[in-house]
Amino acid sequence: MNDIDGFIEGLPKAELHLHIEGSLEPEQMFALAERNGVAIPFATVEEVRNAYSFADLQSFLDIYYQGMQVLVTEQDFFDLTWAYLTKARAQNVRHAEIFFDPQAHTGRGVPFARVVDGIGGALDRAQAELGLSSRLIMCFLRDRSEEEALATLQAALDHRKRIAGVGLDSAERGNPPEKFAQVFEQARAAGFRAVAHAGEEGPATYVRDALDLLGAERIDHGVRALEDPALVARLAATAVPLTVCPLSNVCLKVVETMRQHPLDKLLDAGLLVTINSDDPAYFGGYVNENFTAVASAFALDRAVVAQLARNSFAASFLDDAAKAALISEVDRYETADGGGQ
Repeated sequence: MNDIDGFIEGLPKAELHLHIEGSLEPEQMFALAERNGVAIPFATVEEVRNAYSFADLQSFLDIYYQGMQVLVTEQDFFDLTWAYLTKARAQNVRHAEIFFDPQAHTGRGVPFARVVDGIGGALDRAQAELGLSSRLIMCFLRDRSEEEALATLQAALDHRKRIAGVGLDSAERGNPPEKFAQVFEQARAAGFRAVAHAGEEGPATYVRDALDLLGAERIDHGVRALEDPALVARLAATAVPLTVCPLSNVCLKVVETMRQHPLDKLLDAGLLVTINSDDPAYFGGYVNENFTAVASAFALDRAVVAQLARNSFAASFLDDAAKAALISEVDRYETADGGGQ
């Protein structure tokens, strides 16, 4: 292990772009398939991992939705979430804001409450036993109708204390933010925070529209914002966070190699960038692996890596006091030269 990798391991950090269904490791997929009597089109764990070679976002989504068929009971959703949280805490994630896709479950007969209660039980346990705080963000599937999204929002109102915000994910091409303007307006009126995937495979205009039409407070991915200098200036001036997922961007061919990733350009432009894992079971690593990948590709020093960690807390939905306390932990850790937590 080199010096910066060791520094990253102990660095306090938040993860703000994590799809809980995307943390379903092949071993757990097989275990849940057996527990629930669900047939999966793979004979071995190795065969599953060999299938994780993606040409683009859609080719990933095909396997992603196939894999989550094994999630049936409240216990399944608890176990899935707990497995992620224990991994995250081992990487010194102190706060996680977790996406889930209710439509992908209710559409196959799994009740909304079962999903939320299973995930929520694990979040509560992590707070109590691991000291890991969290927020839950419900994503609408953008390749489905706004009418279906509105029905999903109505279902979420019964779980308002559990769900902090709404987001927008799934296939970006051909599904612009404007398609969901009404549902986001209603969600924000109901008190939900708003984020949205934009500028991953979609153009920079999708980033602008997510801000203007959806009221998004954070942009998930956002790497193609660089195509619009005026938009970049706006993002910098207003400190709109970008939840960037480097390993995901390489795996889904948004960029060909890590060295070609625009992280350095985003940082040079003064943007509030955070580092996240997206769907770690599919893209080869959790948050620390994403940090080490960009640190290696761009020869980042401790000061830049520590700033990325500060950004993650600043961009979170924690209150100001909690943000300040966690940012102070980063300051102390950096000052101690990586010597402790």
